[in-house]
Amino acid sequence: MSIEFLLTSLVVVLLPGTGVIYTLAIGLGRGFRASVAAAFGCTLGIVPAAVASIIGLAALLHTSALAFQVIKFLGVAYLFYMAWKILKDDAVMEVSEDKTRTGYLRIATTGTLLNVLNPKLSLFFLAFLPQFIAPGAADATAALVVLALVFMVMTFAVFVLYGAFASYARDYVIQRPSVMTWIKRCFAGTFGFLGAKLAVST
Repeated sequence: MSIEFLLTSLVVVLLPGTGVIYTLAIGLGRGFRASVAAAFGCTLGIVPAAVASIIGLAALLHTSALAFQVIKFLGVAYLFYMAWKILKDDAVMEVSEDKTRTGYLRIATTGTLLNVLNPKLSLFFLAFLPQFIAPGAADATAALVVLALVFMVMTFAVFVLYGAFASYARDYVIQRPSVMTWIKRCFAGTFGFLGAKLAVST
């Protein structure tokens, strides 16, 4: 495994996207443990895209405009829904001591859906992973699986750090309701922007 793959993956994972924004929002609203659930869900959402890329199904999205458009607009709708939910539903970033598994499961499920309903993720893997496979490799499939797993481990680790940072700032933020209000607006606006950006993508 090349150092180029590790460095490139780290840069990609560090870039703020829907998963990062969601994990930060959960970390601020629910604390560190909940942010770990969010990070796990976002990481789990990578699996379908990675599998699709490895077995070649992502090529269908690349060649079929209809398939891409259907998945794209499902993703757009979900991002807009998340923007509305953060802005209007106090429970999304509610300061809560609820430690139940149901709460964590719901958080993880939302994180998973955010990545599953992102057609660009499968196209990203289709273009990204093969670059780091040597031509004529004896078992390219196994090599792709290893690269995808490493990418997912890095994603989870970085997202946990993002969540830890957000939960660390949580006490400062929740003691100032006006700050929390503006943060919610920023997160909602970011999800709305990401949805609009995805809507105009081709």
